[in-house]
Amino acid sequence: MNHDSKRSNPSLMVKPESEDRKPSSAAPVGKKIVIKSADMFGDMQKEAVDIAIAAFEKHSVEKDVAEQIKKEFDKRHGPTWHCVIGRNFGSYVTHETNHFVYFYLDQKAVLLFKSG
Repeated sequence: MNHDSKRSNPSLMVKPESEDRKPSSAAPVGKKIVIKSADMFGDMQKEAVDIAIAAFEKHSVEKDVAEQIKKEFDKRHGPTWHCVIGRNFGSYVTHETNHFVYFYLDQKAVLLFKSG
């Protein structure tokens, strides 16, 4: 096994030494983020991930997390955004060009898209 295969992606995972510290701001500290599908520019994808992290830190109910993400994107990027959060769901949606992202934040899937 080579040395590179043992490394974790530093932008997605925190080194073990800092696990005892509380995460600062909405940076993806200690969170595993996997973009599964996207039709969205990179800066907006990062914004979606950061907002999702903050929402998960504030709320424990998935509906409340989805509501916070949806409302924040409506405010920042105009209506009408839709957000689905969960561990097990299927979807088939129509979205505006460059306004769709589907990613995992640890074990939870986040589907965010603009339509309407």
